[in-house]
Amino acid sequence: MKKIIILIVVFTAFSFCLIENETYSLTVNVSELRNSEGLVQFTLYNKDGSIPDEKFKNYYLQKTAIISNNSATVTFDNIPVGWYAVNILHDENENHKIDKGFVMPKEGIGFSNYTSIGLTNRPKFEKAKFELTTNLTKKIMVIYF
Repeated sequence: MKKIIILIVVFTAFSFCLIENETYSLTVNVSELRNSEGLVQFTLYNKDGSIPDEKFKNYYLQKTAIISNNSATVTFDNIPVGWYAVNILHDENENHKIDKGFVMPKEGIGFSNYTSIGLTNRPKFEKAKFELTTNLTKKIMVIYF
């Protein structure tokens, strides 16, 4: 009887470890870029308050992709279950920063769950977030000013 109880305890503990370590892939697509110059920087966030992040200091993961036919795609692998938000930058001059005119970006930007950005619709993690509980593909709209 003791052996059965020990086996049940070990199996239960092992099952909880598997659930906590469950990971998924997140594929992010951006299309309709105004040209195929430069690259697209994909930045993944996982904490409330991490967006806006103009200097790219608060992110969880970041990747870049070459543009082909005015589109780019990346896949983030082994991402734990949780809440995430994505920011893209069409980095036309490949300097890895958001170039600005007077106030607004000169290059294309975008955030998950956003179709427009403005003074009254500034990016926030709370609005951009989505839950990752399975392999997922997200399409991000690029916005040019």
